Amino acid sequence: MKYLILVCIGSLMFFGSCEERINSGEATSSTTNIESTEIMSTSASVEAQKKELMDRGYQIFDYVDEASGDTILMQQYFIAFLKRGTHRSQNKQETDSLQKLHLAHLGRMYEEGYADISGPFGDDGDIRGITIYNVPTQKMADSLANMDPMVKAGRLEIEIHPWWAAKGFPLR
Repeated sequence: MKYLILVCIGSLMFFGSCEERINSGEATSSTTNIESTEIMSTSASVEAQKKELMDRGYQIFDYVDEASGDTILMQQYFIAFLKRGTHRSQNKQETDSLQKLHLAHLGRMYEEGYADISGPFGDDGDIRGITIYNVPTQKMADSLANMDPMVKAGRLEIEIHPWWAAKGFPLR
């Protein structure tokens, strides 16, 4: 089972919350200066990250969270649904071999930074699993997903959709 689910990569949190430090009921000027520096640093980090992503061709947008005041950076990812394919007549030996190659492919996508998370669904439905690709274009995600040996053999088919998520927020 440990080979069926790839571990989600941990993302660095670029959004710090500002905490008012109180010393005997009053914020000190040095604390205020530190907080101002932290706010400017966080803002600069978001701007630098936005520039880097846009330079690399990613689709992004941002907004300010009303509750925290933090700038939330949204990025477009691509979810590949791995669906039951039309050619599933392989014998056990072929199926086992394809499964090893499939897992190696997904591991490679993760290691090379193209995929952030992959895993099977827990039922026996037509949608067998997903991979979330962290690439700039749907064409690139489609190309990478179709390199999967299970897809090439017809055992799985790919359906890809754009998906937006906040950058740096981990799964809970």
